[in-house]
Order: sequence, then C-alpha cells, then structure tokens
Amino acid sequence: QVQLVESGGGLVQAGGSLRLSCVASGRTFSSATMGWFRQVPGKEREFVGGISWNGGYILYADSVKGRFTISRENAKSTVYLQMNSLKPVDTAVYYCAVGWPATMSGMSGYRYWGQGTQVTVSS
Repeated sequence: QVQLVESGGGLVQAGGSLRLSCVASGRTFSSATMGWFRQVPGKEREFVGGISWNGGYILYADSVKGRFTISRENAKSTVYLQMNSLKPVDTAVYYCAVGWPATMSGMSGYRYWGQGTQVTVSS
C-alpha cells in the first residue's frame, strides 16, 4: 500500500508563491509517474502537471505553464510543485497522485492519491 501526504498549502496573495510537497511511502515511488491535480468545489478534478519516474518527461497544463514547476527527489520519495505568480483562479485543493498512466494528464492509471492540500490565492 502506498500512502501520499501533501503539505505546503495555505493562503497567499496574488502574485505570490507556494511550494507543495508530496511524500510517498512504499517502494513503487521511484518507478512511477507522479501527477498533481486540483479541484474546486462543484468542478471536476483537473490535471496540473506530471513528471515521469526519472524526471525525464514533464508535462504541464496550459493554464500553469511558465508559472509552475514540478520536480522530484526519488531518494526522498518526494515530489514538489513550485507555484509562482499565483492567481485567484489557482485557488483549489491540490492532490498528488502516483501510478502508471497511459496518458500523464488523465486521471485513470494513477493508482494512489493523497488527501489534498488547500491553496487559496487572494486578490
């Protein structure tokens, strides 16, 4: 069983930055794709970005490209989401996920999910 624990969320003003972390337990982390998703109440969960097992392939949603950066440290079983130039529309609960998806931006294939961390960006 893999457990994911996110941290780093909070309240920030527009234009500010936050760094989310997601620590995974279990041996599957180093061989798996890691993804970040976010969800606003009443809306579907959406893809933010993902990183392949060795960091060699990274994909971002168009809405965050150029502002967010994903990285991972397999030795620490941790994936990060550095969020800069935050906007009020980035307000959401952010989830990390681990798995072997056929399509990095799709939710199917991500086997394990964290509990989520709230990010609120004020205007």
